[in-house]
Amino acid sequence: MAKGKDVRVTVILECTSCVRNRINKDKESTGISRYITQKSRHNTPSRLELKKFCPYCYKHTIHGEIKK
Repeated sequence: MAKGKDVRVTVILECTSCVRNRINKDKESTGISRYITQKSRHNTPSRLELKKFCPYCYKHTIHGEIKK
């Protein structure tokens, strides 16, 4: 069996609104919310976007897949 092309891969999801608002340095919480999950290469070949809770924005925002 080939080990290089696994069907399920680990991806990192990052909050898109925290990345856009990162320029504002005088905020108390300056972190970026990130989640680690898995996706199937066959079912979702494009970039994954999920709506997750961001503890820095204190609301549910869209988290997009980033490169490792």
